[in-house]
Amino acid sequence: MNAAFNDEEFSEMPHWIVRGAFQILVFGLLFAEIALAVTVERGLIWLAVPLVLVASHLMHGLLIGLHEASHGLLRKNRRFNEFDGIVISTFSLMSFSLYRVVHQTHHAYLTTERDHEFWPLSQTTMPRWKRCLAAFFELNFGMFFTPFVFLRAFLCSPSPVRSTRVRRRIWAELALIVVIWTLVLWAVATFGLWKYFIWMYLVPAVLAGNLQSWRKYIEHVGLTGDTVNGSTRSIVTKSWMGRLVAFTLLHEPFHGVHHQRAGLPHSVLPQHVETLQP
Repeated sequence: MNAAFNDEEFSEMPHWIVRGAFQILVFGLLFAEIALAVTVERGLIWLAVPLVLVASHLMHGLLIGLHEASHGLLRKNRRFNEFDGIVISTFSLMSFSLYRVVHQTHHAYLTTERDHEFWPLSQTTMPRWKRCLAAFFELNFGMFFTPFVFLRAFLCSPSPVRSTRVRRRIWAELALIVVIWTLVLWAVATFGLWKYFIWMYLVPAVLAGNLQSWRKYIEHVGLTGDTVNGSTRSIVTKSWMGRLVAFTLLHEPFHGVHHQRAGLPHSVLPQHVETLQP
């Protein structure tokens, strides 16, 4: 964060504060996928590559939508919020309820060993080479490593998921993931759609998973503070490009604000940027 900005500049900085940003991302991804289907069908690889990059960025934004849904802030209607969270998590190989519980440990026990979301980096007794190996896999295969971290938190003992009712729901959601993906892969194999599956889903999804891991490390890894501001990085920019990126990431770059006021929807985070001042 640029220290030259003052509190008044932060608070009055114009941002595209739109509650419907998530819906815009959904439609943006839909159009990108349609364009990808056309370019792949016609063999226009030179055009498909940049479209994959656009799709991966939008998918990254939807993954942040999962984060918003876990806080109950993605939709005003609770049922719609749960529905969107389950849909996004299912296609991200993740249980929505499991994500919600483990993410709570990240907020409640930030910078401590009880932060299961940052395992094994949060474990001071873990050998350094194991943490480095985990970081390598997370930064390069985030789509698969992230679900593994959360599943480990569910299966370990003691687990942060203690409620019997919640554990039953998590098992049901994991079963749903298996069923949905079995049907998807069956359809792809049966109708010979591998080319479209790889270009339209697999490649952009893998990139989006890595983008999420890179953002996660930017936000927290390598800091030694024991306060929210001391252990969280935020990115605040006045440029139109920076605002656009923040908008497409549901204002996640204002991460320190989110940690201090987790009950605020993403659309109002820029209005509280003064809380980032040391």
